[in-house]
Amino acid sequence: MLTFTVRRLVLAVPTLLFISLVIFLLLELAPGDPMAQVPLTVPPEVKEKMREALGLGQPVHIRFVKWLVQFFWIEPQVLFDHVFGTTFAEGKLRVLSWQTRSPVMDIVVQRMPQTLWVVGMSYIIGVLIALPIGIYSAYRQYSIFDQVGTFISMIGFSVPTFFTGVLLIVIFSVNLGWFPSIYDTTHKVTDWDSFVGQLRQLAMPVFVLALYNAAQISRFMRASMLDNLNQDYVRTARAKGLGEKAVVLVHVLRNSMIPVVTVIALGAPQVFGGAIITEQVFKVNGLGHLLIGAIEANDLPTVQTLTFIFALLIVVFNIIADVLYGILDPRIRYD
Repeated sequence: MLTFTVRRLVLAVPTLLFISLVIFLLLELAPGDPMAQVPLTVPPEVKEKMREALGLGQPVHIRFVKWLVQFFWIEPQVLFDHVFGTTFAEGKLRVLSWQTRSPVMDIVVQRMPQTLWVVGMSYIIGVLIALPIGIYSAYRQYSIFDQVGTFISMIGFSVPTFFTGVLLIVIFSVNLGWFPSIYDTTHKVTDWDSFVGQLRQLAMPVFVLALYNAAQISRFMRASMLDNLNQDYVRTARAKGLGEKAVVLVHVLRNSMIPVVTVIALGAPQVFGGAIITEQVFKVNGLGHLLIGAIEANDLPTVQTLTFIFALLIVVFNIIADVLYGILDPRIRYD
């Protein structure tokens, strides 16, 4: 297992480099000019100097290499300096936003807590709800619980998040006034009342994403459990006198979790992408809102950095899923 993990980490390096190249080239082909928003009163020679300051006058391959150095070498040094108080990155040029003229990673760090509050909590709640529902639905197949769970899962998976979000705003914010329709990113938790206020503004965006995640994962969990409940080893375990609880929760559940791990692990980075719409609906000033604003402003460094971060999450969680395979199923031997 250790050999496999190291091998996957090594193979992830050229994969990420190829992904970064594809993202860079695709954004280079995108129409638009960052100087288009500069007032017409600015002289052409001043605009040209501004273009050179942003690095727009250099060839594509040079700008790509500079971005790689800034992202993979300088930005980790900035993080190291921030943690340990060193000065390795002092005076070095970082990845700058064309829109704000400030380092992109500083903006990402500022927006990350809001996204983690909404996305992280919704995914954890979705998984905790989906697993027991999928297990019990499979064990009580075609029961009332199974039929109701199937109906709710189909609705949660089929209805888009922007429709669910707007519907909740109309019902619980406009008509009933129970929850705020706009997420206040300046809100700080200092006491019990502020904590309750944080939960109130988290309720609707977290519910929208948790419903979608739970609907998908519960269906996979149910299908995997049904497939294993009909296997010969289950009948053998029951024939040997093993208790039903031990058969279902020990033998069947462990084997059933193998394909579900893939869905859970690879679904985590997808939630960050899906949260873009939810953040727009509830005005959550997170990474999704930042990405939409950067696209509208033609801020290519910010778009490239955020897109690559999403790709990095997919690669990392893919490796985590493969490692968990070996933990759940001892028959799998990668090394």
